[in-house]
Amino acid sequence: MKLTDFDYELPPGLIAQHPIEPRDSSRLLVLDRSDGSIRHRSFREIPEYINPGDMLVFNNSRVIAARLKGTIGGSEKHAEILLLRQIDGRTWETLVRPGRRLPPGAQVMLSNGQGLETTATVTGRHADGTRIIEFSNPAALEKIGEMPLPPYIKARLEDRGRYQTVYAEVTGSAAAPTAGLHFTPALLDKIKARGANLTFLTLHIGLDTFQPVRAADPAHHHIHSEYGCINAETARLLNQTRFTGKRIIAVGTTSMRLIEAASSGGQVKPCDGQVGLFILPGYRFKSVDALITNFHLPKSTLLMMVSAFAGRELMLNCYRQAIHEGYRFYSFGDAMLIL
Repeated sequence: MKLTDFDYELPPGLIAQHPIEPRDSSRLLVLDRSDGSIRHRSFREIPEYINPGDMLVFNNSRVIAARLKGTIGGSEKHAEILLLRQIDGRTWETLVRPGRRLPPGAQVMLSNGQGLETTATVTGRHADGTRIIEFSNPAALEKIGEMPLPPYIKARLEDRGRYQTVYAEVTGSAAAPTAGLHFTPALLDKIKARGANLTFLTLHIGLDTFQPVRAADPAHHHIHSEYGCINAETARLLNQTRFTGKRIIAVGTTSMRLIEAASSGGQVKPCDGQVGLFILPGYRFKSVDALITNFHLPKSTLLMMVSAFAGRELMLNCYRQAIHEGYRFYSFGDAMLIL
């Protein structure tokens, strides 16, 4: 297996810069793994592919205003902090820029320009370059911070809520679980009206979303762990779905990753802790039967995961067709349903 096995060429004009309105008007590419067939639909038509008794599993993690811009103490030099994981009430694991100017002991002054301020002090540095930062006024972060849009989105996001799912509840992600951005309350009601079931888990999206794979052999890539939680009731519902022969449909790769990490011995087990499962082609899926997902970056761990689920050649063929049909790619782009 080589990193180049997961590469493809994407015209820059197909990188979605704005969320589409309304949410469920995005396009939907439906891939049937049994025969390789592809259909082009609208996302609002997705209930047609969901059967009574199926269980859709959503990641209810809520994105924090994780991008902080300020000045390095005692100077006019600019710095940027990206919050990744909260350690305690005042302290976070972060990415920083420029790293060379922010050794342990350095301070960054942060303000919203309206009198709200906090000081960020670097208290530690990890081997991977991440910094541990303590904030003097952590309550100010939500109002000082900006939504952590990926670097390929250049346009300004006017409505913060469009980088949240409509069911976001548990604060903690550094990026949105983007497959869920297509759902509206009305669409969720339509799915329930078909006799399908909905349940929620939590996986806080962290560092690995922002780290490219550099190893020539992806098996040598170190994937960072992320906090995940499946409570006892959700585990019970998932196991009941499997027992009755109905499908578990993961909404997003984050939901898929956590369900699979919690699966062993033919059961999905409750979990609460760090998740470090790296899914590559060759992995045998234990619980997930179908996946709703967006289109992912070349050479990314997420493209590797969906290739493990559908097959690399079949997945790359889907991407070629999506490009030919002018689908919108990445976080604010269109979606796939893999059956």
